[in-house]
Amino acid sequence: MTIDPVSGRPPSIRDVARLAGVSHQTVSRVLNNHPSIRDTTRQRVLDVMAELQYRPNRAARALASSRSRTIGILSAMSTDYGPASIMASVEAAARANGYWVSIANIDPNVEGSISDALDQLRAQAVEAIVVVAPQKRVFEALANLPFEVPYVTLQAVGDDGHALFFDQYAGARLATRHLLELGHRAIYHLTGPQNWIEADARMQGFLDEMNAWDAPTTAPILGDWTADFGYFAGQELLRVRDFTAVFASNDQMALGLLHAFRDGGVDVPGEVSVVGFDDIPEAAHFWPPLTTVRQDFAELGRRAVSFVLGELDTEAHTIDPRLLVRASTAAPAR
Repeated sequence: MTIDPVSGRPPSIRDVARLAGVSHQTVSRVLNNHPSIRDTTRQRVLDVMAELQYRPNRAARALASSRSRTIGILSAMSTDYGPASIMASVEAAARANGYWVSIANIDPNVEGSISDALDQLRAQAVEAIVVVAPQKRVFEALANLPFEVPYVTLQAVGDDGHALFFDQYAGARLATRHLLELGHRAIYHLTGPQNWIEADARMQGFLDEMNAWDAPTTAPILGDWTADFGYFAGQELLRVRDFTAVFASNDQMALGLLHAFRDGGVDVPGEVSVVGFDDIPEAAHFWPPLTTVRQDFAELGRRAVSFVLGELDTEAHTIDPRLLVRASTAAPAR
């Protein structure tokens, strides 16, 4: 932005009005695309704004128009691939629709954190809220809190009219069915943290698909989403060797498994097959390239913004994942 050499301040709406030969109210109307402005006047104002490199003050415009053009994101401060990707895609979709994003982070383990974050967003006069917080306790707290603006909850299961989500349960059944169709029956499931809604849905999908095939099941291994835990779990599994396949609840844990099996001299997929979940960008470059369930997070972000802006069919709340078969799975060795 150009700085006035005399005053030492950025150009204001009054500077634009003076140079364009119009009132500051006319400049405001141009900024808000008011239909009463003549095309020649609009262009003259826009030309002056470009010459001055003028950027309107969002706070002032919000006060003048009674609209903030801001979408709030309620986030559980997760750096995991899924939540981080969703937040990035929501922000990109919001900007494409002429909106800004304000993020309020919460700690699900701290009393009052969620209501405080909502108050923070309300104070910024956000026009809608997107919830990217996959822990069960977050949704339990949200059920008792009022929302004065349109909102949508992502990474959820079930549908209360405000949920938009990938079908985690169906994705887990796809992954498990793939292994069963290859001929595997001794399959372990490495699940995510208990408090995560997705982890629970993927575990239930695994168990139900195994039961549908009358395949024996063992207790799922409780993980934490990290490659380090996948490596540890892989080392422990190699002590028993009573399995031919593992379905990991995310790609990072699958990466740890592949590392552990390689260190243990176990061929993947010759001796053990591995399936992940998410299709992180690196999954196609694991060795071997990972078979996984893909979630289109960019599409989820676009739909979330369309939902809160009232443009999405209210019945289109579920996005189906798809299985990507790569080189980490094969029929079990005879």
